[in-house]
Amino acid sequence: MTKKQIALSVVVVAIMGYLYSLPVKGLIKPKETRTNTAGVASVTKQTASITVASVSALAMPSLETTASQQITTLENKLKAASDDAGKLTLQRQLAAQWDTANQPAPAAFYYQEIAHKSNAMADWLNAGNRFNAAYRVTQDTLAQGAFVTNAVEAFEHATKLQPASLEAKTGLGVAYVNGGAMPMQGIALLLDVVKQQPNNREANLNLGMFSMKSGQYEKAVQRFKTLIAQKEEVEPYFYLAESYKQLGQKQEAIAAYEKCKELMGDPVAGQRIDEYIKELKK
Repeated sequence: MTKKQIALSVVVVAIMGYLYSLPVKGLIKPKETRTNTAGVASVTKQTASITVASVSALAMPSLETTASQQITTLENKLKAASDDAGKLTLQRQLAAQWDTANQPAPAAFYYQEIAHKSNAMADWLNAGNRFNAAYRVTQDTLAQGAFVTNAVEAFEHATKLQPASLEAKTGLGVAYVNGGAMPMQGIALLLDVVKQQPNNREANLNLGMFSMKSGQYEKAVQRFKTLIAQKEEVEPYFYLAESYKQLGQKQEAIAAYEKCKELMGDPVAGQRIDEYIKELKK
């Protein structure tokens, strides 16, 4: 496996924390969301304190020495740069470096800065996708607020540029659900995506996860099986196993966990899966 694949294998288990932090009431009872007048895109003084500098400082200790040195060198060059073209080049390099290091939060902020200058569809999508990814892997509620606000902004810009873009609709739908103020609007966007493109990976994956959160495990199973039929991957197999477990279908859950473990190919993450399997066999 590549380093990126191994990182995904380890992180996917931690994402369960994200899954169970979603606004379940909003997903089940749409009327309840109407009392929330704050709005997903509201920016508070607290979330404004989450910046590229703050997330980079948190991510830096997890980097390998070479990567850390390369990023530090680029950051110093960016601080010293005086012309816009030079800054833009360095920001793209930094975004790429953070992507390579599997650190979506710093990459997201750099892509955001780039997008504000270029107003290019690809840059807004890169920013939004990284903010959504950063939301999923943090349990810091303050950071989550900033990530979802910035994700919504990025995808709203993208949908203005290309209203028919399924990637932009999917990202915006996910961000709306994550924000909690407009979950049903987000679900509606995702459903529209799968209506147009039934095998859309990101839309099906997120609809499956949101179905799990709202206790609709039968629907979740179908979403994950749709994904697996296209391509066998760690993430949908893991959530499929969790859904089967919640439905009391132990043998199906064990089989899905076993396949998940096989695809992971990582001993440490595999030990965690073994614990889940052992618990089901009791």
